[in-house]
Order: sequence, then structure tokens, then C-alpha cells
Amino acid sequence: MNKTAIIIPSRLDALRLPNKPLELINNKEMILHVYEAAVKSKVGDVYVATPDQKIIDCVKNIGGNAIKTLQNHETGTDRIYEVFKTTLNSKPEVIINLQGDMPNINSKDIIYLANYLSEKKCDIATLASKFKSDNELENPNVVKVAIKEKFLEKKFVNAIDFLRTSENLTYKLYHHIGIYAFTNKALVRYVSLERSKLELKRKLEQLRALENNMSIHVGYIESSPLSVDTKADLIEVKQLMEKNEKN
Repeated sequence: MNKTAIIIPSRLDALRLPNKPLELINNKEMILHVYEAAVKSKVGDVYVATPDQKIIDCVKNIGGNAIKTLQNHETGTDRIYEVFKTTLNSKPEVIINLQGDMPNINSKDIIYLANYLSEKKCDIATLASKFKSDNELENPNVVKVAIKEKFLEKKFVNAIDFLRTSENLTYKLYHHIGIYAFTNKALVRYVSLERSKLELKRKLEQLRALENNMSIHVGYIESSPLSVDTKADLIEVKQLMEKNEKN
């Protein structure tokens, strides 16, 4: 078994945009764009973790790995932990939680993240990019990561906070990218913790780690993969990816 596993949590009953994993972009389901980017990275075995048979069938139709999980997980991280523990027997040393709603994720960025966490300098590693517009900075659907240090080339820094608003002007804010790499020990510890007050208030899982003194390091990338949370997001990413395919 590979030392690294990429697990993509996915479900059909998202509140803001139901059935989004199966929305077609360039005649291909969104979840397949994410899955194929993960496979292309070649950093480890790739699995989709889902309670929905339609998603399983979609992934298996292209020869992919899809695992049926329990329906009632509170978070996507709980869902990947089920696959880590029951299917993979807790063997991978690095577990990457790749969100299933980022169809234009670059496989090179997955490699960058996996390589950094393999150095074991933190519990969790993630990525960030610059804001494309002032609208992104104000949009509560765009998660912000706050850092104190300046990003240097290929250097990860400590994440101080994660927000949905731009209220925290004490630190530098960047557009957070929804991908996390855990050491196996960090993943086990994380899911054993109670959901924290800030996590529940802001609806951001990563705050549970920070509130329990787990280290999260963040690296800067030039690309800005879009997280699809709303119909407007879906239209935007469709237009972008269709344009890129023509070019």
C-alpha cells in the first residue's frame, strides 16, 4: 500500500447546491475532474468517499476507487477518516483531504502539498492563493486564511486563523484553498476532538485544529482553483474550464 492516500469526500445533499458532484463540466461530472487531477499527481492511491451510490457508480464507470461510507458524518474529515480506518486499516502515513467541489485543481499543487507534509514539520498542511478581486475578499463563501509572516518562494508559514469575512486586519489574508494534508497521527487526534465553538460558529472545520493547538502550515500557490458552493460558482467554473479547453 502507498504511504500516501488522497481521499475525496463527496455527497449529493449539499444544502446550497444539491447534486453538484454530478454536474457536468465539459461533458464530464465534477467529481471526475477532481478524481483525475488527484490520480495525475501520482502522489498516492486515490479514493472517493461517499454515502451515495450514484457517485460510486460514476467513479467506478471510469475504473476509479469509490468507497461507500456512512450517511450521517458531521464533517468531510470524519468521512475520510472512516475510509482511512476501515478500508485502509490506518496504514497510510499521509492522508490528503481533497474537496470534491474543486474541478480545476492543479495536480502540481497536490504534489507540492504532499511533498511538504512528508517533511513532517507540522500536523496539517494546506494551500492559499491571492484574491482575484475585492468581491472575493468580501464574499463569505470564499474562506480566508490569516498569516503573520510573509510568503516566500516554496516556504510554508503558520496559519493564524481562518475566516469568512475580512474582519481580521491584524494579519495578512489570503484565499484559502480547500485541500488538507494530515499526518496519520494528526488525523486520528483531530477526529477524537469535540467540535469547537469557532468551528461551529464559522462552519470551518480547520478551526477545531487551531483551537486545540494543532499546527497548520500554509503554502502559497499561483493558481486559484474555484470551490463550487453556489449556482453562480458553477457557472463561473464552467466558463473558465470551457475556455481553457478551447485554448
